[in-house]
Amino acid sequence: MDKIDELKKLPDESENQYIWRVGKLIDSGRYKDWKEITPIINEQWRDDETHFRDESAYRKKYKNAKDFYEGVFSEWKDDAYIRELDKQKRELQKERYKFQAEKLEFNKWMREDAREELFVEKLIDAIRSSKTDCSNIRPLPVERKHKEHCLLFADTHFGKEFQIFGLHNEIINEYNPEIFYSRMEVILAEALDYISSENVTFLKVINLGDTLDGFIRHSQLWSLRFGVVDSAVIYGKYMADWFKRLSEKTFVEYHSTTGNHGELRLLDGRKGEHLHENIENIVNEIISIRNESNPNFKFISNKTGFVFTNVAGYNLLGIHGEVKDATQALKDFSDIYDVKIDIIATGHKHHGNLVNCGYRKQAIGIGSIVGSDDFSMKIRKQADATANIITFESGKGKVNDRTIVLN
Repeated sequence: MDKIDELKKLPDESENQYIWRVGKLIDSGRYKDWKEITPIINEQWRDDETHFRDESAYRKKYKNAKDFYEGVFSEWKDDAYIRELDKQKRELQKERYKFQAEKLEFNKWMREDAREELFVEKLIDAIRSSKTDCSNIRPLPVERKHKEHCLLFADTHFGKEFQIFGLHNEIINEYNPEIFYSRMEVILAEALDYISSENVTFLKVINLGDTLDGFIRHSQLWSLRFGVVDSAVIYGKYMADWFKRLSEKTFVEYHSTTGNHGELRLLDGRKGEHLHENIENIVNEIISIRNESNPNFKFISNKTGFVFTNVAGYNLLGIHGEVKDATQALKDFSDIYDVKIDIIATGHKHHGNLVNCGYRKQAIGIGSIVGSDDFSMKIRKQADATANIITFESGKGKVNDRTIVLN
């Protein structure tokens, strides 16, 4: 490199860096003194001759930097000091990482808070958008006789779409929102027929949970047609109208428990971590609010999240059914709440069954609206999609069980 080129300032080189570099060239003997190269320095760093500096300005700046480097910095070259510098550097790096982690956590919290606000806003808009018109429903007389009737269903898993194939590639079961609507229409038709034939003036409708398929694991991204909020709104509006039509023929007392699929785990939550944060509570509010002017409809909630009601003198507990043994669960819940439980009704397992638990005591498993799905195949419990209308009689317990087959 010739002398002219090496005295040109380099790209992104500061003036202090430049002075240090050319000062080293003078020390090496390549140039006589600062006076020799000062004109070139001024050309490189001063556009206006009125701002040109003399050689002493550059010489003193370099000398001060050199004295600091050779005097003070030379004292820092021992290993102990270098180790101390490295330690301080690591501490600074750690503090920087902590700050970054805190910033990420804050941003995550802000996103969660924004999502929660959006979630609430959409639900409020959905509930307020339009209430079910119940002005044409006339109040019906209610007779609580020695016989009482319950319509029980479970596991609608609204929003889910799938096909289950058999060994010959035939479709064993298929499900989507349209099939859900058609199955609920079948239930409504059979319930209205039963109400007419049995002269039912009071009907308990018990929903045993897993109303929506929810969003509790990543794999559900592939089987859900709607988002969780949209599913809740669409299902709530449909069922509000469904109950209105049912209540035109009888007084309806609606009970509902929550299922595991309604838990708002938000992808990173664990099972059972937020038991009270369940989208099915919102669904029930939509159904209740849209029917608040319906004289023949009443929603009964229980703060435990379960269903607890008396039917013809018998205490019935409705749970979703995530228990190993329903018979033992009947006894356990009786002890926990210190109350006599005669009947425990469960869903969850997607197939119906009946177990006698003692004198006038029974565990009743209710089938599912969805029918056999991936969960059913996993536990090898293939079954029809069903709901039940059960009649209880005072002093006799369950006296009639009408199974509504849906597929």
